[in-house]
Amino acid sequence: MLRTRLTQAAFAAQRAFSTSPRVLAVKQMTVRDGLNSALDDELARDDRVFLMGEEVAQYDGAYKVSRGLWKKYGDKRIIDTPITEMGFAGIAVGAAMAGLRPVCEFMTFNFSMQAIDHVINSAAKTFYMSAGAVNVPIVFRGPNGAAAGVAAQHSQCFAAWYAHCPGLKVVSPYDTEDARGLLKSAIRDPDPVVVLENELMYGIAFPVDEKVTDVDFLIPIGKAKIMRPGKDITIVAHSKAVETALQSAAELAKKGIEAEVINLRSIRPLDMETIFASVRKTHHLITVENGWPQHGVGAEICARFMEDRAFFELDAPVWRCCGVDVPMPYAKTLEMHALPRAPDVTEAALKVIGGKAKS
Repeated sequence: MLRTRLTQAAFAAQRAFSTSPRVLAVKQMTVRDGLNSALDDELARDDRVFLMGEEVAQYDGAYKVSRGLWKKYGDKRIIDTPITEMGFAGIAVGAAMAGLRPVCEFMTFNFSMQAIDHVINSAAKTFYMSAGAVNVPIVFRGPNGAAAGVAAQHSQCFAAWYAHCPGLKVVSPYDTEDARGLLKSAIRDPDPVVVLENELMYGIAFPVDEKVTDVDFLIPIGKAKIMRPGKDITIVAHSKAVETALQSAAELAKKGIEAEVINLRSIRPLDMETIFASVRKTHHLITVENGWPQHGVGAEICARFMEDRAFFELDAPVWRCCGVDVPMPYAKTLEMHALPRAPDVTEAALKVIGGKAKS
């Protein structure tokens, strides 16, 4: 008995201390740390970069995304602002016009409504209105979409709002690799970029390999990623909805249906070529988002199919899985049913493919 236990312990230790290159190359990093390290890299790389927003400095950020940066870079690079989004967003846009590279943090994108004139009318349009003479290299970033228990005024997804406006680029990271690579690309971009993070994802750790932690790791804006290959149906999602799509794909696999899951990463520009190529293989499509259905990201993807020859590749109508078309309820049970869940996506997939959904 003792020998058996010792043998088991030895094997367990052997597994725990594996020296294979693959194990050594992969580590865990939270989305929060991915964003933090991206900011740190770019602040060190370019002294024109600075971060400003509410509580970003001495408090280390409302969600601790800027943890340690104020102590490292000081008051001139990490700037606490009053609670006045219209004021500090305007300062940031002006600084970008003058040649600096500000990162303007909104404590939540719901508060960006206070500053939307600067985002749309100043940041997004100046390059066009100046005939290309004035770039506005600014990043607007912060948590977007539904969190938990924060009700109607703090749960909106602004992906479709900002993606509607020419002159802006809009990205929506899901995991640590997305967060780090997209934020670094956004900071280096010569044009205004809206980075829509998700509060519920900040503390989630994902495996990252050495290339992701490299100081020059970038993810190109406008390029989607296939998270899970499949041959029967395509599921397109962004931000936290990618998690929902992957959960549904796992359930569909148990039923013998192989779903291909695409993480959009970028909302404007949209990588329609990756979606078209996937649908040429699967001939079925579902979009998943936590935002409202009308004029949403999924609606735009549907419209693009109607205008392209890829429409003829579809064997069934496109199905959208979206947030319910109401302001977000505060009650926990109602909130849970106001957002698409994995069973909803699974049921939709079975209907699109022609199977019968199980209750």
